[in-house]
Amino acid sequence: MRVTLLGTGDTTGTPTVGCDCDTCTAARERGVERTRFSVHVENERTGESLLIDFSPDFRYQFLRDGVPLPDAAVITHIHFDHLDGLGNVFRVLDSLEVYAADETDPETGKSVAETIRDDYHYLDTVTVVPTTPLETVRICGLDVTLVPVEHPPLVCYGLAIEDPETGAKLSITGDTSYSIPEESRTVLADADLLLADGIVPASLCEYHPLGGRHEDGEGTPRTFGTKHMTREGALAMAEQLNADRTRLVHLAHFYPAEEAFEEPLAIDGEEYVL
Repeated sequence: MRVTLLGTGDTTGTPTVGCDCDTCTAARERGVERTRFSVHVENERTGESLLIDFSPDFRYQFLRDGVPLPDAAVITHIHFDHLDGLGNVFRVLDSLEVYAADETDPETGKSVAETIRDDYHYLDTVTVVPTTPLETVRICGLDVTLVPVEHPPLVCYGLAIEDPETGAKLSITGDTSYSIPEESRTVLADADLLLADGIVPASLCEYHPLGGRHEDGEGTPRTFGTKHMTREGALAMAEQLNADRTRLVHLAHFYPAEEAFEEPLAIDGEEYVL
């Protein structure tokens, strides 16, 4: 299983358009970037590729990193930075199965699968496959399980991807606070590689209108506001999940420049063979 981190940034990415903060300036000087979130998973046994989330930067990411076009995709939730790149498949792919959760979101009255089907009804090449969370499905020769996480006000999902022949396992927390349900943590546990949402360091919670939540024993917030884990929360989650290796993703340009490119914060283009 070959995993390529196509997009490791948050909604605005790093560098952020029109921003000359120290972190965005350092990113430009280093020639690194964090585009909007997307992960490419290649099953080298079958020659198939699975895409996790359709970044608005889809075209650029695939041209930049030269990975194969996807044979199937999974959408974790309907925020634009994870979904709105789907339109890029127009005239690029002949067909594509898109897997998404079938649970109705009380906020929208639709499931993620229904929203995708309605919003992208004009894409004849796309077939939406409603998928039940916590039930494993075989996609591109890999066992994929969607798991509910906490990213209010909309439903959102993480996922585990496992090679049934080699046992290699990739887990992705999805966009989430530290309050991941126990049944979801069980599915995500013991991954060879964990991609964990760690949007900012905990020290920045004082600048969020809602502050921080889910403090540890020393009072360090593990959730920034209500929607995302802090760096410290993501690392605590990785320890709780017993991940062999962890990379932090969905990173904002609000990280101080002196911390923004330190381990284990990911940048675009990283590749892992599991």
